[in-house]
Amino acid sequence: MTIEGGVLAPPAGAALGDGTSLKVRLRRADRMRKVAAFGLVAPLLLFVIVSFALPIAGMLWRSVEDTELPTAMPRTLSALADWDGRDLPSDAVYRAAAADLAEAKINGTASAAARRLNYDVNGFRTLIMGAARKAPAADTADMREAFLSLDPRWGERQTWAAIKRARGPLTDFYLLAAVDLQHDATGTIVRSPEERAIYLDVLGRTFRISLTVTLLCLLMAFPVAYLMATRPAKTANLVMILVLLPFWTSLLVRTAAWVVVLQNEGLVNHLLIWLGIIDAPIRLIYNSIGVHVAMTHVLLPFMILPLYSTMKAIKPHYMRAAVSLGAPPPVAFLRVYLPQCLPGIAAGCLLVFILAIGYYITPALVGGAGDQMLSYFIAFYTTDSVNWGMASALGAVLLATTFVLYGVYSRLVGGGAIKMG
Repeated sequence: MTIEGGVLAPPAGAALGDGTSLKVRLRRADRMRKVAAFGLVAPLLLFVIVSFALPIAGMLWRSVEDTELPTAMPRTLSALADWDGRDLPSDAVYRAAAADLAEAKINGTASAAARRLNYDVNGFRTLIMGAARKAPAADTADMREAFLSLDPRWGERQTWAAIKRARGPLTDFYLLAAVDLQHDATGTIVRSPEERAIYLDVLGRTFRISLTVTLLCLLMAFPVAYLMATRPAKTANLVMILVLLPFWTSLLVRTAAWVVVLQNEGLVNHLLIWLGIIDAPIRLIYNSIGVHVAMTHVLLPFMILPLYSTMKAIKPHYMRAAVSLGAPPPVAFLRVYLPQCLPGIAAGCLLVFILAIGYYITPALVGGAGDQMLSYFIAFYTTDSVNWGMASALGAVLLATTFVLYGVYSRLVGGGAIKMG
């Protein structure tokens, strides 16, 4: 027997009445507690997997999946395996293409192949469908000339390079296109043509709008959060209700309301004219002004709440002590109060910025053609052109951006760059 904390306890290896050692029973009890704890969180874990992890995994898979051409033109892809892209393919490749296209027309797979190749080279749909309808006979003597008589583009290396690039089953075509890159005829990664290189500009625009909205939210949220944290509970509760009130209204309704307020005959223009600031209505909607105003209004509560949570925990005697030691109020605020707000500022900025880069409804309703963000193109490829690969690749770019931002935030907080006091 041993004495632990003044209590007589049996040795760890001692056997109990049923012959089981105390150590074994303790392990069993600990294991049962872990099983019970896992059972409690299992429904939430399952929900996260089904509603979050699996859709993201499906999106990432779609961004690299490429099975249309292997299904429709397997012989052609096999014949092109050794083609180096420097000259036109051999006659055997043309014969394989003729056989594949004739069979694809019968099986109904030609349209899927044409759609996939049209993503790479504009006009490929008519090229493939035309060749499928009038595929040369298998006994044609000069198959290359037969294809050239259908369309001169069959005599261009670019045509066959596009077919080879779509050989699947996995591809980097969509991911490269999402950052304005592509493969040339020899397989080298090069910049996309200027008329197609738009996504880096759109990504830059997305970052620029999101950063501006984040800064505007910070400038407007800081005094509101400070008021809530320093005023009596009655006043703070009233302001909190006003902050939370937008959450009770549909996002679509709030955005549409700004269309009414900011239009040429809206309240803002009438007020500016009545005050004599302007002589004629100015354009405040369907441009970047409308986008910034509406997004700032929608995302402002997400900045106020983290700031308020941090400011509420700051003890008021820190500022009183600084002032009593001779620091002027502005210096005390900058040197004592503001550093303690940095965790809330960082959390609010990260939250607002991540939400902003994925916004779609607000820019689509109040912005112009040159104000659309990356989410607009994701929606376009999903619903209009049904290009799931490109939509998934652009979504992967946004996902990677979010992870990078979260990594930077974790590094700053974990590395001690943001400290209280």
